[in-house]
Amino acid sequence: MKNIVLTGLMSVLMLTACKKDNTVAEKSLEQQKVEFQQRQLEIEKQKLAIEKERMAYETQKKADSIAEVNKAKAATAAAAAAKPKVVTRTRTVYVNNTPRRASSSGTYAGTTGSQGTSAGTTQGTTQKQGMSKAAKGTIIGTVGGAAAGAIINKNNRGAGAVIGGIVGGATGYAIGRAQDRKDGRVQPK
Repeated sequence: MKNIVLTGLMSVLMLTACKKDNTVAEKSLEQQKVEFQQRQLEIEKQKLAIEKERMAYETQKKADSIAEVNKAKAATAAAAAAKPKVVTRTRTVYVNNTPRRASSSGTYAGTTGSQGTSAGTTQGTTQKQGMSKAAKGTIIGTVGGAAAGAIINKNNRGAGAVIGGIVGGATGYAIGRAQDRKDGRVQPK
């Protein structure tokens, strides 16, 4: 009988000890949650403090830049008031008295003879230097057309590139030639 009573007492003690450990564990888990939330609140407070400092810094920076601008304006105004103003303006006007169309009397620069060479030199002096818009248009059109042709023709990319290059080059040349005519680089026929 003593053994049964002792066994019962031991089991009650163990049960109460287990319940105590569970409550202690639960309390510590609850305490951990509360501590975690407190840390989160502290972090948020620090973030807000940093944001306030940043805003104050930006406001001060704006005020300083406005003050600098005002000082510079005051300094230039004081310097301008101290020195008399001397206004010197020089305007250069260039007058082009050469006619837009050179009179070539029906001969071209490519023909042989004395008239052809004189017309070629006259035309050469009035032409602008550099690459013409027709040449630029041809190059751009050829490259773009070749790329488009190669993309469009999936079966034979080489043929597509050649055909696209020819069509794009011709189109680019026509557009560039029209722009050269508008600019006066090429005389219309």
